[in-house]
Amino acid sequence: MLLAIDIGNTNVTLGTFDNDALSLTARISTDTNKTSDEYAITIRKILELYEIDYRSIEDCVISSVVPAVGSSIGKAVSMLCGVVPLEVGPGVKTGLNIKIDNPAQLGADLVAGAVGAISSYTTPCVVIDMGTASTIGVIDKDGSFIGGVIAAGVKLTLKALTENTAQLPSIDITAPPSVIGSNTVDCMRSGLILGTASMIDGLLDKIIYELGEIPTIVATGGLSKDIIKYCNHEIIYDENLLLDGLKEIYNRNK
Repeated sequence: MLLAIDIGNTNVTLGTFDNDALSLTARISTDTNKTSDEYAITIRKILELYEIDYRSIEDCVISSVVPAVGSSIGKAVSMLCGVVPLEVGPGVKTGLNIKIDNPAQLGADLVAGAVGAISSYTTPCVVIDMGTASTIGVIDKDGSFIGGVIAAGVKLTLKALTENTAQLPSIDITAPPSVIGSNTVDCMRSGLILGTASMIDGLLDKIIYELGEIPTIVATGGLSKDIIKYCNHEIIYDENLLLDGLKEIYNRNK
């Protein structure tokens, strides 16, 4: 059984693959203060919760945008399962042709998402990932990663609003009944949800213009499902895109 782990700034997503079938997905909070011992206990408890014996984990692949947590979780998996995880980074075969100014700068999460998209969808393809940051990766018709967009994520924007203003409250992230809010909370919801959807639509219009053709558009990440239904473009939601990409990367290396 393969354990795939995607480490983001807010959440760590775990998945187990029994051959090619995804048998488990779970999320825990990213915590830079946790030790490798604590992460080992957490991972073991999650596997036990889903009735998976940690001793059945034969290998592991990790993508991480938080180096300290990536190191701790890598050590945790080694202690728990007796395997050395494959971590996505320089020297790892991904099959992805990266055509940006400095390919080494491309985040492991963007690599995993692009690989997952290429393996499952037709190109050209645009991958939207909404987490702490909202990112858009663009893959051309030849399957090359040619660049993208990075913007502040919805929760990060909400945090900036509430922490840097005197009268704006913290709110739950749900859509308002209309774009024109009649109270402070609905006005904030309009800006966060509908504003983000409008930003995505606008960026997609410009990306399509530059590509000169209509791409497959795929979205992943915790908040994507709640945002893309307010977009005008046809967008496929794929919750496990990064985990599938990690499995493909693992297969290329093992």
